Amino acid sequence: MKAMILAAGVGSRLDPLTRNLPKPLVPIVNKPVMEHIVEMLAKNGFKEIMVNLYYLGEQIEDYFADGKKWGVKIHYSPEDQLWGDAGSVKRCEEFFDEDTFVVVGGDDLADVDLKRLVRFHEEKKALATIALSLVDDPSEYGIACLNDRGRITRFLEKPKGEVIFSNSANTGVYVFDRHIFELIPKGAPYGFGNNLFPLLLEQKTRFYGYLTSSYWKDVGSLKQYQEAHKDALSGRVDIKPPYPEVKKYVWMGTNVQIDPSAEIGYPVVIGNNCRIEKGAKLLEYSILGDDCVLEEGAAVKQSILWQGACVMRNTMLERCVVGAKCSVKSSAAVFDGVIVDPVRRNSGQ
Repeated sequence: MKAMILAAGVGSRLDPLTRNLPKPLVPIVNKPVMEHIVEMLAKNGFKEIMVNLYYLGEQIEDYFADGKKWGVKIHYSPEDQLWGDAGSVKRCEEFFDEDTFVVVGGDDLADVDLKRLVRFHEEKKALATIALSLVDDPSEYGIACLNDRGRITRFLEKPKGEVIFSNSANTGVYVFDRHIFELIPKGAPYGFGNNLFPLLLEQKTRFYGYLTSSYWKDVGSLKQYQEAHKDALSGRVDIKPPYPEVKKYVWMGTNVQIDPSAEIGYPVVIGNNCRIEKGAKLLEYSILGDDCVLEEGAAVKQSILWQGACVMRNTMLERCVVGAKCSVKSSAAVFDGVIVDPVRRNSGQ
């Protein structure tokens, strides 16, 4: 069976982190979020994957190449404009030469049992099936009502206020029958939530929802991005950092230097070639990307450092994200911040 990963979006809600990096490459426990999706597809038996590209798409293609590293074959569909999620799938119609196919968002973190989802879809002889997840605040998602047979009776994209009638949120994980292409116009921007799904209801087609208890989170905002890391480190989602667990809840790469006086809490992730200097503290729910440095007396708590970041002497970070190759100036305390502008690594600054 074939799948498509939607990876063309700009990722504006994660700005400024996505100014020079496409959202599908934003790291979750030191792996791009889309890599976790590719691994999920491979684990569920998908061998061929189509990926649409637009914003900084060359970075995505450079990273994943032909997909051989993950045991899959990846194809790419570059776009000259944003065609909408359904419009992007329509442009790849010839790729889907089997009766059933799957579409997944490239910037969500999930461990959905896709085999079970596809089986449900086929048993219902559905034209379209959406994986749904219960959420506390459904206003940022499409929401659906189901009857007792799982058929969708009502759907609304990003409802507001009194219009909210359900907390069953659209996860962006879909199973389609090939006949769905007959309902998507060619050569025009077209969306699933705003266009196709209301049409399916209007035409009373076999449109189903599958309520999953599997993990799913949209990592499109800074808060959700940080929550996804906490969930990963707490074992709420079936993903692992790309390093061995050297002791309980501490994952560490190679060539790591830790001064004997440094304090290492848990759970934490320490990437390859990191250096943690005298008196520094790496405290709970923190992630160091490869090549990071905590200088003498630095303290990091509930924070995420991307590759090559540096926290300088006597600097405290809490609930922060530090972009790649950026340094946080010495003798400062930063809370709930995003640091993306690099400064010179000079502790005298």
